[in-house]
Amino acid sequence: MIPAIMPTYARAPLTFVKGEGSWLVDDQGRRFLDVGGGIAVNALGHAHPELVETLQYQATQLWHTSNLYHIPNQTELAEKLVDNTFADSVFFTNSGTEAMECAVKMARKYFSHIGQPERYKMIAFSDSFHGRTLGMISAAGAEKLTEGFGPMLPGFTQVPLHDIEAVAAAIDAQTAAIIIEPVQGEGGIIPVEDQFLRDIRTLCAEHGLLLIMDEIQCGVGRTGKLFAHEWSGVTPDIMAVAKGIGGGFPLGACLATEAAAAGMVAGSHGTTYGGNPMACAVGSKVVDIIANPDFLAGVSEKSGLFRQALEGLVASHPQVFEQVRGLGLMIGIKCKVPNMDVVNAGYDAAVLTIPGGDNVIRILPPLNISNEDIIEAVARLDQAATAIEAKL
Repeated sequence: MIPAIMPTYARAPLTFVKGEGSWLVDDQGRRFLDVGGGIAVNALGHAHPELVETLQYQATQLWHTSNLYHIPNQTELAEKLVDNTFADSVFFTNSGTEAMECAVKMARKYFSHIGQPERYKMIAFSDSFHGRTLGMISAAGAEKLTEGFGPMLPGFTQVPLHDIEAVAAAIDAQTAAIIIEPVQGEGGIIPVEDQFLRDIRTLCAEHGLLLIMDEIQCGVGRTGKLFAHEWSGVTPDIMAVAKGIGGGFPLGACLATEAAAAGMVAGSHGTTYGGNPMACAVGSKVVDIIANPDFLAGVSEKSGLFRQALEGLVASHPQVFEQVRGLGLMIGIKCKVPNMDVVNAGYDAAVLTIPGGDNVIRILPPLNISNEDIIEAVARLDQAATAIEAKL
């Protein structure tokens, strides 16, 4: 008999009932050090006092009205994002995949708006991930995402990452945009080379294409810049954001230049819940905290400490680990044993990590994690690796 909750997740045998900072407490009273951050969502940890205060206040004022009316919190957050990014305008969603759907619709609408409706195709990259809607699994193209859900939506092509010749060869008269994650997350924490992003930007300029960046996982301070593309000096025309921007409250956003958003007029796109007063109140507070240059400098400092300690961990367990990679506090450890063995051993050591592609475990801690918790996390990963070695 099928359970009441549809069995679409291979869940860990853990049930958490409380969180504070970098720590979670399960229903047995056990404390776990959480360096997975709800898959890069809890950017300020669990139950951050300023977010709690913001949410509690907003809950006494107004929860939902729909986008039939003006929403002051939405305007406030949009203006903060515009002030801190390349963007001129923002559309709010409930999730990352919705933000990407908006991005793709916007790009297609742009070319229709300028009298080139035949330009609808998009180039994406192998091992990418943009969400679970039919449109976004069509964009990513991986069999593990698409199997059983065919036929896929037409218009998407995938090429190998860091192969600029393949990108150029894929462009034709119907191409509208290139879609890329500045750091592939689900694919295994793979930072895109700065020069490759620059070369893509050049191709977009030469062919009149729009550049769409997916910063759902790597954005909102995760890499030590407010957004990961800032490291390369390359700016997109459209960008999808989610996860960390709500600090744990469901919120996404699609940011765009005025030119790219030219076709997005009344009636062209919409959402019932997206940009509701509660989500935007929390998101506004998150941006206030994370966009502060001192906070971002702290992320870089913490990432240096974490990275150095993890390099030592890998060197100490050559049978278990292969290498450390990533950017900022978006860190991957490539494993020599199955990555789920490491994740599961972590459960026994009361430390939470996230599996990823290319046999990687992902470390996506709160951006304000303490130095003490960083050292403790590595000690617990050391304990997990030692337990694995004892079975080899």
